[in-house]
Amino acid sequence: MIEIYIVVVAVLAILAVSGLYVGVTNDAVNFLNSAIGSKAAKMRTILIVASVGIIIGAMTSSGMMEVARSGMFNPSLFTFKEVMLLYVGVMIANVVLLDLYNSLGLPTSTTVSLIFCLLGSAVAVSLYKISTEPNVTFAMLGEYINTSRAMGIVSAILLSVVLAFICGTIVMYISRIIFSFRYVKMLNRVGAIWCGASLTSIVYFALFKGLKNVLKDSAFIGWINDNLLLALLICWAVCSLILFFLQLFKVNILRVNILAGTFALALAFAGNDLVNFIGVPIAGFDAFAEAKTATGMNEGLMMTSLSQPETANVLYILAAGLVMVVTLWTSSKSMHVSETELSLSAAGDDVQPQHSSSLFSRTLVRGTINVVHFFDRIMPQRSKDFIERRFEWADIEHSGAPYDMIRATVNLTTASLLIALATSLKLPLSTTYVCFMVAMGSSLADRAWGRESAVYRITGVMTVIMGWFVTAIGGFIIALIVGALLMWGGWIAFGLLTVLCIYMLIHSNFKSSKKKEDTNKLQTVKLSASDSVSETVMSLVDSTISDSTRIYNRTLIALMKENRRALKELTAEANGMYDRVHNLKYSIASTLRRTYDSDLNLSLYYVQVVDYLNEMTKSLVHITRPAFEHIDNNHEGLTRTQTEDLIGVNTDVDVIYKRILFMLKSGDYSDIDHVLDMRDQLFTRIAELTKTELVRINEGKSNSKSGMLYLSILAETKTMVLQSRNLLKSQRYYMEQEGQLMRRPTVRM
Repeated sequence: MIEIYIVVVAVLAILAVSGLYVGVTNDAVNFLNSAIGSKAAKMRTILIVASVGIIIGAMTSSGMMEVARSGMFNPSLFTFKEVMLLYVGVMIANVVLLDLYNSLGLPTSTTVSLIFCLLGSAVAVSLYKISTEPNVTFAMLGEYINTSRAMGIVSAILLSVVLAFICGTIVMYISRIIFSFRYVKMLNRVGAIWCGASLTSIVYFALFKGLKNVLKDSAFIGWINDNLLLALLICWAVCSLILFFLQLFKVNILRVNILAGTFALALAFAGNDLVNFIGVPIAGFDAFAEAKTATGMNEGLMMTSLSQPETANVLYILAAGLVMVVTLWTSSKSMHVSETELSLSAAGDDVQPQHSSSLFSRTLVRGTINVVHFFDRIMPQRSKDFIERRFEWADIEHSGAPYDMIRATVNLTTASLLIALATSLKLPLSTTYVCFMVAMGSSLADRAWGRESAVYRITGVMTVIMGWFVTAIGGFIIALIVGALLMWGGWIAFGLLTVLCIYMLIHSNFKSSKKKEDTNKLQTVKLSASDSVSETVMSLVDSTISDSTRIYNRTLIALMKENRRALKELTAEANGMYDRVHNLKYSIASTLRRTYDSDLNLSLYYVQVVDYLNEMTKSLVHITRPAFEHIDNNHEGLTRTQTEDLIGVNTDVDVIYKRILFMLKSGDYSDIDHVLDMRDQLFTRIAELTKTELVRINEGKSNSKSGMLYLSILAETKTMVLQSRNLLKSQRYYMEQEGQLMRRPTVRM
């Protein structure tokens, strides 16, 4: 019997490591984004500062496990076996839920996830007990479950969302009025005092949130509590003085504040949220040790001992801290979660929207515009002119960051102060919610949400907020189902669910090499655009033509063979290529601003090239997607005549594309008129094939669905080749204007 519980403890340990991985991936956005978004330091420096904060926070954590041990259920009413299966259900549900959010790029609260997974699993075990014990009724469920804690978390969500957004908006607006975007002159005057206040809030946050468990009984913290206002004034004066002297030595005090805030948030994260990841496994290990010592592994032992508070072993805490640091440096998903907040808070209307608009966002924007127009009518012109000058955007840092260091400092200061104040007043606030909503409020006040992007950003924010509430519901439901399967399915269900959970984690984190490759391609495009537009265009055109040729050819072959799997893969690949080009088209404005020294003709040809690429890849999508849907819906395949026709068209397209690729790679565009002739011949052939197919349809010799697919492929092929030839022509003009058109060594075909 003991062997099976050793396996259970081992599974809990494995899931604890997985929980640390997905938890850090999710929560890293809280303490990294301000530094990353403002590019206050190199990524390596930011990660080092955050890592030090995590290690210190983990080592100073009290490790109290009350939430996992008895926070959501009464352990004295549960047996050893029931508690162990309850904890396994919690860990499986928690890991799956957080990994799902990280895959979607949505930040959520690990505290909410833990609380409601505990609640769901405890309810499942309680229902099992009630159903198997005749003397217990469902009305007694409240004796098993502690629901007041969950209700406190829900109220904290509402409080933190509204309060953080309002405070972030107000503080950012006042800060921008004071400093404007050209803040250097004003920073030299009052920067030490302003940054001193910011650093004071960060220090206060670190003491009362990050180190509260270590210093709670010290005379120092007691004196601060009794003389809070005096202590804050003294700290403000000392911090301002230190920063003033640093400023004399040409030190950028904004960077100091941002890195200090990053350290403080990482410290608080490790010091307080560590229990969310390792609390349940450690509680399970304690239950195992109690059952083994007291009764020689009696499954029916009541777990009254879990009602007593317990401090985790320091070695467990240190190991957990090291896992968190390794995750911070290696997790690619943490950057995906960060992208959500950065995209919603970045300045400028040419930021690619990740969300569509909604009726709520459109209504809210229209209402806001009307309110702004009202204040414009009643506000004195001098006041309006003054405010407009303060909000005239200027990239004085020349870093290309989503926002400047003034806003990053506001984000860290406001979030730190709100969390510290809530902690000192014993109000439950979520670090994730506060950090995210402060960032959204500051971006709104900073006029990052222009009319061109406001509806998309509001929809994105509402998506994240609704996702937080879904965390509670989803965590409860997943844990309820998993817990019920474990209780009614026994050890067989335990084995199957464990294997399934581990498979999901491996599949989620290592499956998508193709997706990561596509992402790397997109990142390469963006990086190239910042360095040399011509190199970017040349590389993108070459790769797009090559990939389009391959996808088109394979699509027709797969359609003829009715290969559903190949068509599905080709459709996904075509969609990915179209998305990358579409994103590049959406960022045309920002790219042209980075090439301000180019003439108007060069800019025009760049726009044409990107537009032709977009249309060409769109036509390819309109070929692959209908072909897949046709086979996926089990429709009748193409006839022999249709197949032979498309084989001929495919041969002509292949010849044209090979000629285009040859010219692109060799740099010799002298044969472009020959491509035009081949294009005209292909168009004539497509017109004849279209007429022939229409005759077959009229005579009833062709199936309607396969006939329409056949005609659609012909029409989109014509469009794709037309755009390809136009693309080649614009590419030649573009390279001539750039001054890089030259004959390269002859490329043999």
